[in-house]
Amino acid sequence: MNPLLTRRSALCSMVGGSLLMPGILQQLVAAESSPLDPLAPRAPHFPAKAKRVIFVFLSGGMSHVDTFNHRPKLFADAGKKIGDSYVKRPGWEFTPRGQCGMEMSSIFPHLGGVADDVCLINSMVADAPDHTAMTFMMHTGSANVARPSIGSWVSYGLGTENANLPSFVVIAPEIPYHGAENWGAEFLPAMHQGTRIIPGDEPIPNLKRRLASGKLQELELEMIASLNQRHLRGREADPQLAARIRSFETAAGMQMQAPEALDVEMESDATLAMYGIQRGAEKGFAWQALAARRLIERGVRFVEVIDKGSGLGKNWDHHGDMKRHEVNAKDVDQPLAALIKDLKERGLFDDTLVVVTTEFGRTPLVSKPEAKGREHHAKCFSSFLAGAGVKRGLTYGLADDHGINVVENRVHVHDFHATILHLLGFDHQRLTHRHAGLDFKLTGVNECSVVKGVLA
Repeated sequence: MNPLLTRRSALCSMVGGSLLMPGILQQLVAAESSPLDPLAPRAPHFPAKAKRVIFVFLSGGMSHVDTFNHRPKLFADAGKKIGDSYVKRPGWEFTPRGQCGMEMSSIFPHLGGVADDVCLINSMVADAPDHTAMTFMMHTGSANVARPSIGSWVSYGLGTENANLPSFVVIAPEIPYHGAENWGAEFLPAMHQGTRIIPGDEPIPNLKRRLASGKLQELELEMIASLNQRHLRGREADPQLAARIRSFETAAGMQMQAPEALDVEMESDATLAMYGIQRGAEKGFAWQALAARRLIERGVRFVEVIDKGSGLGKNWDHHGDMKRHEVNAKDVDQPLAALIKDLKERGLFDDTLVVVTTEFGRTPLVSKPEAKGREHHAKCFSSFLAGAGVKRGLTYGLADDHGINVVENRVHVHDFHATILHLLGFDHQRLTHRHAGLDFKLTGVNECSVVKGVLA
């Protein structure tokens, strides 16, 4: 029997029972080729407007014609038969908002108040009216084949500004269509995959130390560091090993910094009221939005906020009654407006890119004149950008009179991704990773381009 304590046995003993540490171990045993410090900050291809991203995903397919894309003919032609379908009137009135006169429906009263800070794109296009495929496409650029998430690509390209927090975080109370693959790293190094936070009393399970005191944990960590250094001797030329050791050390930093980063109770009463959060609340979209601001403020590169999951009727997928949109809109309207105001007040708006999108829109026409809901529609939908490097108070793109097809300034999902990467300082054609003999990129082999019309 070998009397020496081995590095492997020590790690296995200390990791038992923790949900956090197995994720670190996954990185420790990963076999990817990686630089000496794969999460070290790196410069993009050219000077960037944005240093970080808050990516908000409204799951289920928000109706463009009931929210952001005002089509007067839908009101004038309500009930009219076109082919085998009928024109359905929007459920809310539209009015010009802000100095820019951006048209928004009354479903978003608070967002209307920040219209002058928003760049609205009313000419988005996806490939198919399928939740699972288009959710995956919006996240990875691929409709069906596993690819790295956009957040993973950003982490891979930029690294992190805070070694004690993940570079890519996903705040998701429920699992969206296509599951955790939406924030997976696939063939990129595993440390670039998203870390999921679940709103509640324990956002990251088992993050609290299991030992009775911090001193005991320090002793354990010192012992692990000693074993790691002993293991490293004679293997200094192995960049994978140094990277694995570094990623394990990050776990201790998370135990110290993550609880504080997610403690919105530290915010002032005025800030909580601006987001619409009751002091003591630990869930809800408003909590997610405020937590996202706290995370990017502490150096996290990419934070995704997912509103709802894949549950029919609970998210924005309202086939039965569009009035349900009002419930969903009320959940996100005030927090999204507050996020924009908050970033401006803290001097973060000019170098933070806020992205708000969904997987597709909803049909302007319905099969029966009495239909209360709308079906899936991928030929035209709305998204918006705000903050770093984008024009403010701009409405970009144009749909036909009924909002069925894009007729001007079409923006495909791949164009959308290329634009986000451009704002972060990347040429989407050059941000690549070699895998299986091929150079993969977020925008794939598809013809696409940066949407220059939205750039400031």
